[in-house]
Amino acid sequence: MAVRIFSDSTCDLGEEIASRYGITIIPLCIIMGDETYYDGEGLSQKDIFRWSDENRTTPKTAAMTRERLKTAVGPALSAGDDCILFVIASGMSSTYSIANLYASEDGNERLHVIDSANLSTGTGLLVIKAAEMAAAGASAEEIIETVEALKPKVRASFVIDTLTYLSRGGRCSSVTALLAGTLKLHPEIAVTDGAMGVGRKFRGSLESSVMKYVREHEEEMRSALPDRIFITHTMQEKDAGIVPEVREYLESLGIFAEILETRAGGVVSSHCGPGTLGILYLLS
Repeated sequence: MAVRIFSDSTCDLGEEIASRYGITIIPLCIIMGDETYYDGEGLSQKDIFRWSDENRTTPKTAAMTRERLKTAVGPALSAGDDCILFVIASGMSSTYSIANLYASEDGNERLHVIDSANLSTGTGLLVIKAAEMAAAGASAEEIIETVEALKPKVRASFVIDTLTYLSRGGRCSSVTALLAGTLKLHPEIAVTDGAMGVGRKFRGSLESSVMKYVREHEEEMRSALPDRIFITHTMQEKDAGIVPEVREYLESLGIFAEILETRAGGVVSSHCGPGTLGILYLLS
């Protein structure tokens, strides 16, 4: 009997990192007009942004389907393995409810569903920790206890180029988006207690705003677990120089053993739009 680690696609770990740690990703759905896609399967960031701008709206996103959940975890459950499934914050999606309903069915008692209270690689940090513990032989109960204690220590935030996408998706008011655009502000979106909120607002170019945001986190980062930090983004060609600049700055601090870069998946990209960058880490 083994402990298997699963996550929905909003963890934004990417195929290479998920494979490295033996993590199985289950996609959420992205709805663009009359077409429905699975997150990470045949749909790029560019496709999403192009469709959104052409149609002046944001793709809708939907929870993982019961069928994809069953396909992913069913064989492991049948083999008697414990399965730990991480999902996006329950206040942001019905995925948590769907997964719990499936776990309550006869024969699925070994499926443990964890509300990450987060999104993107904020969730990903917890998923990797669970995978490391599973590989070291920890029990499902030990992993769940550790992860629950770490959840309040996740620091997940992003600077976004425009509030247009959040406004189109109903995540902020059109008035707020208009004011931010008029004043050339780049807001910081932070995840707290499972919900997104607008924090500090940076004025100037996207590049200068992103670097101000990263530098303002320096003091807190010095109290972080040194294992790893994520740079997760939706930068396009015109802003390609920003990510290397952020990486260089983080490397100069000498805090983290590993600096991981990932592109945000389809769900996060649909709501945040291009020109988004976040640094995500765990406090010690």
